[in-house]
Amino acid sequence: MIQPAPAGGRSRDRRRPGVRWRVVPRTFYAGDPLQVAPALLNKLLVRRVPEGDGVLAARIVEVEAYRGGDDPAAHSYRGPTRRNATMFGPPGRLYVYFTYGMHWCANTVCGPVGVAHAVLLRAAAPVCGTEAMRAARPRARRDRDLLRGPARLCQAMGIVGDDDGADLVRGDRGLVVVDDGVPPPADPGVSGRIGIRHATDRPWRWWVPGDPHVSAGRPGAVTGQAAGAPRAPG
Repeated sequence: MIQPAPAGGRSRDRRRPGVRWRVVPRTFYAGDPLQVAPALLNKLLVRRVPEGDGVLAARIVEVEAYRGGDDPAAHSYRGPTRRNATMFGPPGRLYVYFTYGMHWCANTVCGPVGVAHAVLLRAAAPVCGTEAMRAARPRARRDRDLLRGPARLCQAMGIVGDDDGADLVRGDRGLVVVDDGVPPPADPGVSGRIGIRHATDRPWRWWVPGDPHVSAGRPGAVTGQAAGAPRAPG
């Protein structure tokens, strides 16, 4: 268990009073990404901030699954490279990549070692450290836009290339995913993935229904669990 340190500044703090955060165990990430992705909804991505012993925390509200060699949209589809090496490692690591020559995006690695599955963190809602997120994203007009999209999420949380390979269980680089008791939605929004060119028809994108921090695009929204998805962990 970790007890979050107070965030400095005038940040609005949306932590649940009296609730301790529990780091999500490695076993959580060991399953199929179609199982792990929807179960990540409503978990918290937390970054410890050395200055002032504070934290940044955001509730994950949108994710996408990528299934390695079975998925032409996955970076690992054609095998290991220097760029995607983290995807082939143990579950519970953070895979960070650079895209469009300007943005970082972050994924949780899941599945057995060598299969290179991952879940893209597409959007999140600020929980604490919001003032620091605003400073990192000065062009965001509203707080709902601070982490609305994978690149914005990384900017707001200060995630960069040096965080590739970070252990989300041990917190070796100050980044962890925690559970504060808010369960994933029983009936999450589901659609095809967005922002990619291949396999966009696969319903492997999930979000928290009604949350204003979710990305605007909802192509081909469907209801229920994605085809072939195992039962999500409790």
